[in-house]
Amino acid sequence: MNLATYLQRVARANPELPAVAHGGALIHSYAGLAERTARLAGALRGRLELPAGARVAVIAENNPCYPELLYACWWAGLLAVPINARLHADEFSYILDHSGAALAFASQRLGESVAPGAASCGARLVEIGGVEYTDLLHADPLPLQALRGETPAWLFYTSGTTGRPKGAVLSHANLLSMALSYFADVESVAPGDAIIHASPMSHGTGIYSVPHVLAGALQVIPDGGGFNPDEIAALLGHWPNCTLFAAPTAVMRLASSISHRPRGLKTLVYGGGPMYAADAERAQAAFSDALVQIYGQGESPMTITCLRRADIADLHHPSWRERVASVGRAHSVVEVEVVDKGGETLPTGEIGEVVVRGPTLMRGYWRDEPSTRNALRDGWLYTGDMGQFSEDGYLTLKDRSKDVIISGGMNIYPREVEEVLLTHPCIAEVSVIGRHSDEWGESVVAYLVCRERPAPDAGELDELCLGHLARFKRPRNYVFVDALPKNNNGKVLKNALRARDRRRQRAESPVG
Repeated sequence: MNLATYLQRVARANPELPAVAHGGALIHSYAGLAERTARLAGALRGRLELPAGARVAVIAENNPCYPELLYACWWAGLLAVPINARLHADEFSYILDHSGAALAFASQRLGESVAPGAASCGARLVEIGGVEYTDLLHADPLPLQALRGETPAWLFYTSGTTGRPKGAVLSHANLLSMALSYFADVESVAPGDAIIHASPMSHGTGIYSVPHVLAGALQVIPDGGGFNPDEIAALLGHWPNCTLFAAPTAVMRLASSISHRPRGLKTLVYGGGPMYAADAERAQAAFSDALVQIYGQGESPMTITCLRRADIADLHHPSWRERVASVGRAHSVVEVEVVDKGGETLPTGEIGEVVVRGPTLMRGYWRDEPSTRNALRDGWLYTGDMGQFSEDGYLTLKDRSKDVIISGGMNIYPREVEEVLLTHPCIAEVSVIGRHSDEWGESVVAYLVCRERPAPDAGELDELCLGHLARFKRPRNYVFVDALPKNNNGKVLKNALRARDRRRQRAESPVG
């Protein structure tokens, strides 16, 4: 089933439904979006002579052309390669070459950065909104291409925080299963509802365009093309029944900038990183029953577990604090287990690697058989995340397996230490890492960002930790910094932080 079928269906049944808005201005109905998509698809297969399955890169900030570019690729039977606009030119070059892109659409601002990579791999470069792009929209419409469900639709490149990014191959069937699970587990969507694309459309919010198009909802692209709390608040006051997907850091920025829940906010879905319990409490106070948490990976897009709004809003439940610190229960379309190093399922309460299987799992990594074999084993995706299940089926993530600290033969999960430190009123952000220790193997080090100065002293933080944690888990060192290193999606880069810590240690070591 071609995902573009659902755009065509909505356009035929309800042609006047609003489809795309730029800021507060409506620019396309579903009939208009479908026509532009069909004409652009006709240009891709006709004028540009791209064969079925060719890779088409989209490198742009969020803009009103993004939906028609994605759906034109699918309409034409091509493989979309959305690339994060915040990457470096060298990263653009790598992904263009690795994917074998035949064509790259780039925004005007990014054209100069994309051009060398496009030239080196022989990809044609078209400026989004430019003269050639406008001309492509005058091509004859292409009939919707019939596709099998396993046909690749989206080549999703991971953030690459541990090396070169890998391209997860997501099929039409994968994304359709994700969309149906969205309706079952996250929220229902009605024609005329809206989704505001405030985070990169090359990632989660772009994937969420699929269920919203399927339901005939409006896609709103902010004027600024990204996350600006004041603009988002204004859009939530303009468009009714809005959904917003954001990283936890963006959720907290929005919570800090508003005095009350915006009237147009229907659902605020957060994911892509940990929401610590202290932050979850503040977010719940700001947004009440609008909050939903999802946990997924590019390899199982947006679809591993879901912490539903009823769980987050049920403040009087005796397990509320434990539940908001979790990532919820398994999505309806997948199975989730926690396993040991041998792949055996662990009992409830024990910590192991999170594995998942179901129809949302990627087909594999593009041109990377070794990584595919390592990630997909016996039908299960090995996520690399460590977690444990509660008796009632809620999954709590501990850390990435590579981030676990082993000190004196004991496993220490940085997140549990971070959770405690964040309860201190002066601490805004924290990241806990392991530092090499001749005596213990590793010692625990906490990097902290303060809300205000003076910073709390080590004795005060030790007392806080010892009130909630075993003594061996408390940090041996506290390092105060102005900011933590993060990637383009707001995730703290533990590798970069460990490298920074090693440099700091060398600089402080006496020269002998």
